[in-house]
Amino acid sequence: MVAVLALVVALAALAIAVSALRRGASTGGVAGGPAPLPEDVQGLRQEVAALRAEAGFALKHLAVVRYDAFGDMGGHLSWSLAVLDDDGNGVVLTSIHGRSEARTYAKSVSEWKSEQQLSPEEDEALGAARP
Repeated sequence: MVAVLALVVALAALAIAVSALRRGASTGGVAGGPAPLPEDVQGLRQEVAALRAEAGFALKHLAVVRYDAFGDMGGHLSWSLAVLDDDGNGVVLTSIHGRSEARTYAKSVSEWKSEQQLSPEEDEALGAARP
């Protein structure tokens, strides 16, 4: 959330700087061509590029599959949740609800695959999270 906010602020500042440069050029800025970009604009461009690169590691691909793990239980109380980044790295969390207990499992995912065997519901959640 903070990274997105910083990206928006950086883009707004970049737009203002570009607008100011255009106004300066149209009112008779430096003779012989457009003025070079100020250092702060170059710095903003570098920050925006760094934020874009960092956003690739954000866990932003999510999908939930709810289901009845046991035939005698209703209400879709069991679930599998896939949480992954752009490269398909993350985790699949599963909670199995029975009459007297609930169990929770976590399986790591790397490049859209898990070393542990996935249940059909976990596999469905992983597929639904994939862009």
